[in-house]
Amino acid sequence: MEPTLNPGSGFLRFRIDFAYDGTNFNGWARQPELRTVQSEMEEAISGLTRSEVELVVAGRTDAGVHATAQVAHFDLPERDKYGKEWRCEDLIYRLNRMLDEDIRINAITHAPAFFHARFSALRRKYIYRISDGRRQLEPLKRFDIAPWYRDLDERSMNEASQLLLGEHDFAAFCKTGGVGTTIRRLENFHWHRENNLLIADVVADAFCYSMVRNLVGACVRVGEGRFSPKWVEDVLEKRERVSESLVFPARGLTLVGVEYPTDGELEARAKITIARRDED
Repeated sequence: MEPTLNPGSGFLRFRIDFAYDGTNFNGWARQPELRTVQSEMEEAISGLTRSEVELVVAGRTDAGVHATAQVAHFDLPERDKYGKEWRCEDLIYRLNRMLDEDIRINAITHAPAFFHARFSALRRKYIYRISDGRRQLEPLKRFDIAPWYRDLDERSMNEASQLLLGEHDFAAFCKTGGVGTTIRRLENFHWHRENNLLIADVVADAFCYSMVRNLVGACVRVGEGRFSPKWVEDVLEKRERVSESLVFPARGLTLVGVEYPTDGELEARAKITIARRDED
């Protein structure tokens, strides 16, 4: 089915910007009898508006992964059941009172024409935080930092990550079971030190299932001296799924940004993304 790039007649599309602590969620997507971000938010929005709502998200995060700048859209009738126009400020205030505190709505706005939270996006940005070298984590920081008990060499990790930049088939770094192409354009993958943490900035047009956590795990193996930087390039070229032991914990991963084109370019961007998704 072709994704809806514009709501039907009599409906309005809303963009919602929000954040969540993924610790106690089984990921973004709805799952029977499990607590997920999508199910919690759809239940709240549908209950408040008395309309059946389906959220379309920019990036479907795994269980335990966090977000500080997630984006989604949903469609509502142009007016509520009393014939009044929706007030975005009221929706934000009331939803934040209904939702548990591990989800916060930062903004709700009327979306421009042809806005699609997933298919209009140009790129997503994640960060991954590691505390290496047997450093002790403060209790309140254990939820979004992954510990690693060996010292890691930042320079060799950057050598490895730079070899992965560009458009490639990342099948070796994607968890099996997904649909569609595994070709992605990795635009930035850089490691730096900050406050005794080793932090990766990772930007791509889109990500496959568990792709960031696989990339991080591969670079860590290089950083601890187990493999040379060239090894990650060899893995990429062979397109054979890497060992599950390379998948790093979800808690160190946070979605921190989604970038969209100008309003006039939204429709064209979405059509390009949809065509690419169906290539294989």
